[in-house]
Amino acid sequence: QVQLVESGGGLVQPGGSLRLSCAASGRTLDTYTMSWFRRAPGKEREAVSAISSRDGTTYYQDAVKGRFTISRDQAKNTVYLQMNSLKPEDTAVYYCATAGARLGDSWVREYWYSYWGQGTQVTVAS
Repeated sequence: QVQLVESGGGLVQPGGSLRLSCAASGRTLDTYTMSWFRRAPGKEREAVSAISSRDGTTYYQDAVKGRFTISRDQAKNTVYLQMNSLKPEDTAVYYCATAGARLGDSWVREYWYSYWGQGTQVTVAS
């Protein structure tokens, strides 16, 4: 079992920044790939970004490239999502998820993820 605890969400004005954190505990061998997903009001959950533990390869959804940065602290089993230049359309509940394998281009598929956090709300509004 892996437990994931997200933090760092909140209300921010357009153009502002937030940093989300996701701390993993338990069977951390199952955290080879750590990812962020989000669900906006009235929409399906979508993949935002992912990072692989072995080589640090990162993946981003096109809508967040250049604005969001994912990183990982292996010693703390924690993954971060630095979100800059936030837009109202980034408003969503953000979820952390882990998979026990390197996913490559499959990182966007929820099917491969075994563990999920409870989510943290991000609201971008003036």
